[in-house]
Amino acid sequence: MNAPQSPYLRIVADIERRIADGELRSGDPVPTTRAIMREWGVAMATASKALAALKQAGAIESTSRVGAVVAARRLPSRSAGGLERDRVVRVAMEIADADGLAALSMRAVAADLGVATMALYRHLEGKAELTQLIADAAFAEIEYPEPPPGWRSHLRVAAQLQWAAYQCHPWLPRLVSITRPVTLPGQMAYGLWTLRALDGLGLDPSTRLHVYGTIVNYVRGTAINIESEAAAELDTGMTSKQWGRTKLSVDGPLIAQVTEPGAELDLGSLFTFGLERLLDGLATVIAPREIRR
Repeated sequence: MNAPQSPYLRIVADIERRIADGELRSGDPVPTTRAIMREWGVAMATASKALAALKQAGAIESTSRVGAVVAARRLPSRSAGGLERDRVVRVAMEIADADGLAALSMRAVAADLGVATMALYRHLEGKAELTQLIADAAFAEIEYPEPPPGWRSHLRVAAQLQWAAYQCHPWLPRLVSITRPVTLPGQMAYGLWTLRALDGLGLDPSTRLHVYGTIVNYVRGTAINIESEAAAELDTGMTSKQWGRTKLSVDGPLIAQVTEPGAELDLGSLFTFGLERLLDGLATVIAPREIRR
């Protein structure tokens, strides 16, 4: 059973829906902090947090006279040509899922949609922006459970959720940046949910950010191999374990120099083993601060 969504995330999602549906158009004022407090029945801090998340995601921008308005560069839900934002992103994801990022192009998406390529360029700068949108859509698919007690269990689940997203979309790790993250709603929701694991631990902002970045980078770095492993399995007709057993039967004496008979390794076992060792290491940073609290 999924946990209820945080109040500010519900507000973000509702305003995003209004923008996508055309209820709020480019340049239209968005609800003020006080208007959000009245409409959703939340505290000022929650309303302010929702507006800050929308601004950071690029959905809204501040103007000197009106205040917060819908940002000018939003791909609308429906353009003059009849294109829907969700449909464009969905088709792009399907192409990437089926044939990889190399097959994804504005021309390929337009062809699948049955429109001229230039119709997409009215709303997108090009493939770079499109790939940002599909990456964010992949993170938006994550369903977050109620956080388990304890920072270690919480970070473990966060890593597993990210790993599962990469399993569904093997191209996704290549689009995730640690040092230059994209501030779009799906990826922000993952970051905010994960960082809740570190609340109340007495960590300074820099340490919190480095702990988060270390987890994300570990999962991403391991997941980079998912795509090539899938291609190798397709080429050989064997899983990595099956391939290893075949190599053992051929090169047994040589392999015996670096491993024991019966020992096996695949991406799943490597991810699980490495994650636990990473959490062991982070405990040396987090546990002393827990004790000092």
